[in-house]
Amino acid sequence: MTLLGARTASGRQALAAGPLRPLPGLALAAGGTGAAWLAHRALPSVPMLTAAVVLGVAAAHTPGLRSAVRGRGRCRPGLGLAARRLMRLGVVLLGLKLSLADVLGLGWRTVAMVLAVVAATFGGTWWLGRRLRLPGDQPLLIAAGYAICGASAIGAVGAVRDSDEDDAAASVAVVTLCGTLAIGVLPLLQGPLGLTDEQFGRWVGAGVHDVGQVVAAAQTAGPAALGEAVLVKLMRVALLAPLVAALVVASRHRGRPAGPAGPADLARPPLVPLFVAGFLAMVALRTTRLVPAPVLAAAGTAQELLLTAALFALGSAVHLPSLARTGARVAALGLAAWVLVAVAAYAGVLFAS
Repeated sequence: MTLLGARTASGRQALAAGPLRPLPGLALAAGGTGAAWLAHRALPSVPMLTAAVVLGVAAAHTPGLRSAVRGRGRCRPGLGLAARRLMRLGVVLLGLKLSLADVLGLGWRTVAMVLAVVAATFGGTWWLGRRLRLPGDQPLLIAAGYAICGASAIGAVGAVRDSDEDDAAASVAVVTLCGTLAIGVLPLLQGPLGLTDEQFGRWVGAGVHDVGQVVAAAQTAGPAALGEAVLVKLMRVALLAPLVAALVVASRHRGRPAGPAGPADLARPPLVPLFVAGFLAMVALRTTRLVPAPVLAAAGTAQELLLTAALFALGSAVHLPSLARTGARVAALGLAAWVLVAVAAYAGVLFAS
């Protein structure tokens, strides 16, 4: 009876500990979010999301902390939860930044320009990544990050593809790095390229990956440029839903069994994942103009905090020695895609003007 009682007590402790397993990782992600906020306050030109990725990478390589962060460390369950679930919640709230009226107000030329830039960037980056023989889903994830909305798109596509965490982390790292470079480089090119403030804003909105990076780059040319940049950028964000749906269709087609029914049918992902449906619902809600401004402001703050925590968690999965094995190819793809999206966006801006 004593042995049985000991086993029963042990089982109860395991059950009690189960729900608490994510807490250390979630607490670390919350601390990383706070540190990213402080870094942004100290250096306003550095977006919170960028700071979060850098801090996550640093955490993964800090002696005394890396054993808890990597592999089967006690923080890994919570960090994995943050990278997946908090990312999806942040993407849902991102829908509140966009209304259909904003899209229609851009005009058909600008809408056509955004569609063309996204298609050219996604297709060209994916093709080049496959030619460079990058492993796993890295070509697809990097293509989605450059074409749509940076790390948020990588998280969304990785969720429906069930991508390896290392692939997602490497993709976030290269996309974030190149997006950060754009903050310093693109403003220097406005004069030489002969772009007005409005044209510069549209160029930044069509060619820079993350929303925070778009704001940081466009604000250098004033409020007119910033307004155009945000509208064009949010139009790209709206294309996240059809991209994810298309990838789900492609995955279902590849996994379809020969017979009329089979295990693959049961394992097929839904055509519209729940978080994508939530994103579209938030866009529809914003379009009604029924959401009070304070609620929108609170949702915007929550969205940024959720994505910051998720990106810290993704950054903590980066293992620099492993990344170094494909580092040259990843860097080559990142720089080539950066040039591709900048040239395509510039040509599109000239077309739409």
